[in-house]
Amino acid sequence: MPNTEVTSELFRTAWSNFATGVTVITTLEAEGTDVHGMTANGVASISLEPPLAMVTIGHDRNTFPLMMKNQRFGISVLTREQRGVARHFSVPEEIRKTLPTPPYEELGESMVIGGSLATMDCRVVRTVQAGDHTIFLAEVEHIKIGYGHPLIFYQSHFAELA
Repeated sequence: MPNTEVTSELFRTAWSNFATGVTVITTLEAEGTDVHGMTANGVASISLEPPLAMVTIGHDRNTFPLMMKNQRFGISVLTREQRGVARHFSVPEEIRKTLPTPPYEELGESMVIGGSLATMDCRVVRTVQAGDHTIFLAEVEHIKIGYGHPLIFYQSHFAELA
């Protein structure tokens, strides 16, 4: 019988077999001018009426305290052409500062990634601590739809639909 003891490594490997779209979650720095963000796949649609979405953020992520303070964020659903944007937001902050700035645009009260398949401006309505993450449940206040083909994340690698 195979080993079924749950470890964090085995749990991560199991979930890497679930193909997801790639998003960037953005929020503003404390001064309200600089954009801070992270690549995320812990994102979901929750309700149509009212339009609710959720994201999960690890407590060890630099984005976490800003999300808690701001109670507002943007979601950008990336195209396959935005693989570089996904990588930009998946590296440590000190490396990110040396890379080109992504094409931000304003949507409602959030800054989002221009050229995305879809972007959403979200206002947090509830937070729930869940282990080493917090779930941010938010009302979607503005949406912009783009076009293109989605960027996919599967087995810890970026992929494209055939």
